[in-house]
Amino acid sequence: MDTSTQITDAPPPVPQPTDAELKRNARGATRPGDRIFLGLSRGSGIFLLVIMAAIAVFLTYRASLALSKNHGNFLTTFEWNTNVTPPSFGIAVLAFGTVVSSIIAMVLAVPVAVAIALFLTHYAPRRLSGPIAYVVDLLAAVPSIVYGLWGALILVPHMTGLFGWLNDFFGWTGIFSWDQGAPRSLLTVGILLAIMILPIITNVSREVFRQAPQMIEEAALALGATRWEVIRMAVLPFGRSGVISASMLGLGRALGETMAVATVLSPDFLIHGSLLNPGGGTFAQNIASKFSEATEFGRDALIASGLVLFVITLLVNGAARMIIARRKEYSGANA
Repeated sequence: MDTSTQITDAPPPVPQPTDAELKRNARGATRPGDRIFLGLSRGSGIFLLVIMAAIAVFLTYRASLALSKNHGNFLTTFEWNTNVTPPSFGIAVLAFGTVVSSIIAMVLAVPVAVAIALFLTHYAPRRLSGPIAYVVDLLAAVPSIVYGLWGALILVPHMTGLFGWLNDFFGWTGIFSWDQGAPRSLLTVGILLAIMILPIITNVSREVFRQAPQMIEEAALALGATRWEVIRMAVLPFGRSGVISASMLGLGRALGETMAVATVLSPDFLIHGSLLNPGGGTFAQNIASKFSEATEFGRDALIASGLVLFVITLLVNGAARMIIARRKEYSGANA
């Protein structure tokens, strides 16, 4: 028998469909309900972009009407006089007050929020973490005006002791010097804003910490690591980007807060070297307090300041989305 030649009956190769054919088949196999849902979802996204663009165009147009007649420099002027001729107004004081109060809020809120999130996810028993998480969620649902009333009636009268202590021990710095005036200052506003943004940062950080890979935590425990070492080496590095994103979302809320700040702050158009002396202002507070009594030109000027706040808020939230997009493993990390 001749074994030098072997004949194999191999099946002919099956032609593979191209990408265009696969897409065509997928579209053809899509059910009508799926097509309707896809159209509605896509239309909703486009409609949202149209609304944002319309707001930007409106703010830019009205702001240009006021800025074209402004006698001073809009970015550096330390006054807001729109009822005189020629008008002179600027956002120097408003930008300073907004940034300083927001930074104070972030410095106070972020460490506390991260600590609460870690306690709820890695320390508290389930029967305790549930009620605490419910209370934190409830704080996020409290209206801003309620926070403002609480701040004006409860927080402000009880800040004199803290202000006196800061003045006694740190008044030499100038930043915490106090002239015994009413504690309606940027520091008080920052503390109130910290309480308001605390639920936002806590909730987002808590969900991020829950997505930490369970296998890595169990491996660290098996190697003899303590619970804090597990958190420091596994949980916090994984959730760093999430905490930053949560903080920037809270910052966006602090930058645009209106009624609570307007209720607590004693506004003026001066930049004070001390955080304890009353005075200052923010974008949102200035718009809320002056809009109802402003003339047509005055409203255009307020809209110009609103445009600056609009751009700042977009940048903050856009940066938060970019940070979140860098860590795709947030979804399904424990799967």
